[in-house]
Amino acid sequence: MEWAGADEPRPKSVLDVGCGVGGSTRHIVSKYGCSYGCGITLSPYQAKRAGEITSAEGAGIPKDAVVEFKVEDALNQPFEDASFDLVWSLESGEHMPDKEKFVGELYRVLKPGGRVIIVTWCHRVLEESEASLSAYERLLLSLINKAYFLPDWVSIAQYEAIATGLGFKDIRKDDWSNEVAPFWTAVLKTAVTPNGIRGLLKSGAKTMRGAAVMPLMRLGFASGSIKFNLMTAVKPGVTGT
Repeated sequence: MEWAGADEPRPKSVLDVGCGVGGSTRHIVSKYGCSYGCGITLSPYQAKRAGEITSAEGAGIPKDAVVEFKVEDALNQPFEDASFDLVWSLESGEHMPDKEKFVGELYRVLKPGGRVIIVTWCHRVLEESEASLSAYERLLLSLINKAYFLPDWVSIAQYEAIATGLGFKDIRKDDWSNEVAPFWTAVLKTAVTPNGIRGLLKSGAKTMRGAAVMPLMRLGFASGSIKFNLMTAVKPGVTGT
């Protein structure tokens, strides 16, 4: 949030796209004293747990603030145009099969003068001489996609091109891959502990399949093929109009 300059001006309303159990929504509403916060997810369980946690741990959320969580499709959002001062999406863009429609919806529901922040997995930016990723990189990503049910990857340069085409201004991007890469090593160390192994055995085939490709995520970060990228931009216009 500091990197993006999200408090200039402080948002009064925030939309968390791909909210999980609502951690980002609660943090942003508490941090900026928002009057309205909404998180959307495809998972009814996540939306239910987000509401339960918010009710139980509402410290820091203004008493008159409305915070809610909805089961909605990020590519077909139910909100009116120009509804939110801040639109936030953390590690959700990689799940979107249509990146143009995804960013387009973020633009549509954002108020003029409002800010979008996208934090997402990407593949590396191609060199000018390259038409595509290498065969090795394509195989690596296809194996990860199969385990995590992901669509094709894009680079942060492609996100920037989409944002530029939509009319976003003040576009900034960054690469935090080096800061995030150690996470995968830490998860692998946890997974091979007795408790970790017992947990995986109880979790079912899908979770175990996802755990099996964690070394591939670690390899992708180590080789530079996978990136943890940030992008922020502002919708043209005057805040509050």
